[in-house]
Amino acid sequence: MDLGLRDARAVVVGGGRGMGLAAAGCLADDGARVAVLGRSSDVLDRACDDLRRRGSPEAIAVVADVCDEHRVQQAFAEIGERWGGELNILINATGPDVQGRFEELSDEQWRRAIDQGAMGMVHAVRAALPLLRKAEWARIVNFSAQSTQRQSTALVAYTAAKAMVNSVSKNLALLLAPDEIPVNVVSPGSVASEGLVGWARSVGVDGDDPYRLMEAITEHFGHPAQMPRAGLPDEVGAVAAFLASRRNSYMTGANVNVDGGSDFT
Repeated sequence: MDLGLRDARAVVVGGGRGMGLAAAGCLADDGARVAVLGRSSDVLDRACDDLRRRGSPEAIAVVADVCDEHRVQQAFAEIGERWGGELNILINATGPDVQGRFEELSDEQWRRAIDQGAMGMVHAVRAALPLLRKAEWARIVNFSAQSTQRQSTALVAYTAAKAMVNSVSKNLALLLAPDEIPVNVVSPGSVASEGLVGWARSVGVDGDDPYRLMEAITEHFGHPAQMPRAGLPDEVGAVAAFLASRRNSYMTGANVNVDGGSDFT
């Protein structure tokens, strides 16, 4: 399917690795011009090498911490200057690195979870909106988590931040509907992200095997899916790319689970 992404200008926040990189790669496959924004120049440079091979020959790496609103504003100003002041696609794929049960978390950890998991998205949307509104067409896709619908006591702060993403995204969909800018959410379930694979290895499980990974997730977190394996980043990236494309012209305010059916139980 042609997603209508040829020469579209796209920024993927958190696009250096994992599901963010997978989404950026799917955009590049269809010929979009992609900028990946994140904190590590080395990670972003490697991501750009991959994106250039996949079909975005002028992929851009933009180093910025999404928690730093001033730097985010600067980053989008730089991107706007390079791309003629317009932006078609914003994908926010960052997430907090905070795990733990309620009684284990400090105020500092709660603040970090909200800053990384929700306020970073707010900063990026705020900076991108003028560029999105100038474009002929525009889309926003924010990454949440299936745990907002099916709670885990080990992810209370992480899930709270992602619940804020859900609420703000719904409100943005309402705000931007008159401008015909769809805003949607992708909620991955148990996906073989870099972090989850690393965790599996730390407990003695082959995280590269999606079936063994799902067994470990079920044992430790109680988040089984109806499908017997963990998802793959590209499976999430493909959904995000569709939502960010011209093919998605009427879906807005939606929260799309990519979770192997884990909300069936």
